[in-house]
Amino acid sequence: MAIHTYGTMGVDWEQRIDFERLRTQRLDRIKQVLARSDAGSLLLFDMNNVRYVTSTHIGTWAQDKVARYTLLAKGSEPILWDFGSAARHHQLYAPWLDGAERSRPGVSMLRGTISPEMGRAEKVAADIVAELTERGLQNEPVAIDLVELPILFALQKAGLTIVDGQQLMLEARKIKTVDEISLLTHAAGMVDGAYQLVYENLRPGVRENDIVGLVTKFLYEHGSEMVEGVNAISGERCNPHPHVASDRMLRPGDPAYFDILQSYMGYRTCYYRTFVVGSASRAQVSAYDTCRDLLDHAISLIKPGVTTAEVVEIWPRAQDFGFPDEELAFALQYGHGIGLNIWEKPIFSRLVSFDHPEVIEEGMVFALETFWPAEDGWSAARIEEEVVVTKDGCEIISRFPAEQLMVTGPRYYSTAGPLATVGDTQSALNNPRVTPAGLPTGDLPTGDSGATTLSTTPELATD
Repeated sequence: MAIHTYGTMGVDWEQRIDFERLRTQRLDRIKQVLARSDAGSLLLFDMNNVRYVTSTHIGTWAQDKVARYTLLAKGSEPILWDFGSAARHHQLYAPWLDGAERSRPGVSMLRGTISPEMGRAEKVAADIVAELTERGLQNEPVAIDLVELPILFALQKAGLTIVDGQQLMLEARKIKTVDEISLLTHAAGMVDGAYQLVYENLRPGVRENDIVGLVTKFLYEHGSEMVEGVNAISGERCNPHPHVASDRMLRPGDPAYFDILQSYMGYRTCYYRTFVVGSASRAQVSAYDTCRDLLDHAISLIKPGVTTAEVVEIWPRAQDFGFPDEELAFALQYGHGIGLNIWEKPIFSRLVSFDHPEVIEEGMVFALETFWPAEDGWSAARIEEEVVVTKDGCEIISRFPAEQLMVTGPRYYSTAGPLATVGDTQSALNNPRVTPAGLPTGDLPTGDSGATTLSTTPELATD
């Protein structure tokens, strides 16, 4: 395999993740993008962008606070203003920030909880203007990723020209370094293990939120930094896709699909799998096979030089699977870059990719995901694979088996042998001895049970 996986500890006898190289290469990449742009500086408030540039982290509790920010000016090193004593911590433990010189205390507005009249917006603006003036960049555009409006207004009032910095950061982050790819691969491997737990525990009587709890516990025990979400969808909730877990109890014959989103060293996963409890109907098997084929066809096209438009061309139109337009069907046949964010560049969607195709490049990492509704009107299949683009193709780093629809729960036995894994959830409809009119039909089919001839799915369920 081209992509190595390692343990979570550093060792003296093997080269593993090189975090110094990771820090250096990420910063170099954004410096290069900034140098090619018309902006004189980048001012970043997004937690993941701040982490990418400064290699600092203060916990997932701050993910939505807009509490910390960093300035990267052309020809300079980044300056970080951080929340409370975090700045002191970086001075002690993040030597790449040169101590107090570039790790400074700073409080912004904390999503408006520090109200505008308290003057923090003006303080932030004054600090930024001072640094830019010292470097002769005060008249150059300042590229910002996201910002609270009072701070935006204060920066503009101070005479700065503000432009969009999101695209600069996304451009820098779209090609992953060797260490980023290793971290993404390890994160996906943790989800492999989580799906093994799902497979072993998905049975009648278990609730969706029970599975969420099991998976969350497993991931944190294995080093997850943040379990962003476990989408657990089952039974009649599968179509339409609600994107959120509930307390619904699983029943025999239920389809169930999951998306596990978590972070290891900041690097995320987005990785769907579909199962069925006890046995599957022919409609469910057919939907799964269609979903799988749509995904595999897309994967077969992935290599450098191919565009996102060429990939989405082979996916069905929204109208082909029950939606009036591409906006309503958005993200069902879909692809997205993955890194420090769940969604990065490139984007694969019939909504936007035809008019704005993106070229696939070596070193990109993205997830491709497909959905297909079953003919029964309520079941559906959802599958997703994480893909690393190589020089002549791609490598899939999401490895939990998904070639065929997997059956979970205990293996049931009748007097005639093991029950089939493909059949109707209503047992009366699986009786080969009786016609719809209720008349005997003659001898039983040969085999170890009356319905084994229906089975097309490998017997993968365990007691």
